[in-house]
Amino acid sequence: MFEKLLENLKLNPPLVHNITNYVTVNDCANIVLASGGSPLMADDINEVEDIVSISNALYINVGTLNIRTVEAMVKAGKKANELGLPVVLDPVGVGASKLRNESVETLIDEIDFSVIKGNMSEIKALYTNAKNTGGVDVQEDDLIDDQNIEEAIEFVKKVAKKFNCVIAVTGAIDIVTDSQKVCLIRNGHAIMSKITGTGCMTGSVMATYCGSNKDDIFGAAVIAITMMGLSGEKAYEKIVARSEGTSSFRTYLIDAVSLMDFQILKEGAKIEIR
Repeated sequence: MFEKLLENLKLNPPLVHNITNYVTVNDCANIVLASGGSPLMADDINEVEDIVSISNALYINVGTLNIRTVEAMVKAGKKANELGLPVVLDPVGVGASKLRNESVETLIDEIDFSVIKGNMSEIKALYTNAKNTGGVDVQEDDLIDDQNIEEAIEFVKKVAKKFNCVIAVTGAIDIVTDSQKVCLIRNGHAIMSKITGTGCMTGSVMATYCGSNKDDIFGAAVIAITMMGLSGEKAYEKIVARSEGTSSFRTYLIDAVSLMDFQILKEGAKIEIR
């Protein structure tokens, strides 16, 4: 799976339009570059259609939400659908506020998404239209482990069927499904939650691979999560060896993505296809 996905990206490096949050926009741009794509970071409603028109994929992230960018997101998403481009949604913090819930609902009603990525709390809030999640972090009751993995898989398959797209749930065990195929990914390290933006960066990498692999959106989601998780492991090894901290971890994470190749993925990927 990975060899073909990597080859397609190398042969056809995508332009990736990111409408993302201002906390992590720089990291998202850098991770697209590190993974082999070219980032475009435009969110003004007066130019998003033009930017989408020269792009290969669109990534929408609602982390720092405002009405102005929601309107731009809808306009960009509709244009991407018109052009047959993959669109990835990261519904950050959905469930935390009325505005966030209504905005994400509008996005899903107006745009056909290729992938929706989030933690289990966000995906549950999306599915049930919940109003009371605790913010951007996964809630303790929603943590995925070996005891509840089968139940979690069945739930995520239902979500994928409802929204007719690939659902990618990130956590200690990541779940990716198109409602039929299921992949479990066990790469990553807990320290990834100690820097801002690893989830946003994962979404940008996902859009990058989708942009070069439009015929294998499921595979694109799997390789993006695996690559980020494995890069996190390698970055952690470096900071431990050098007695460094989270700022260094962030740099080494981007380094590891930029150095990733098929052999490293083959040797380090911890995935199970169901």
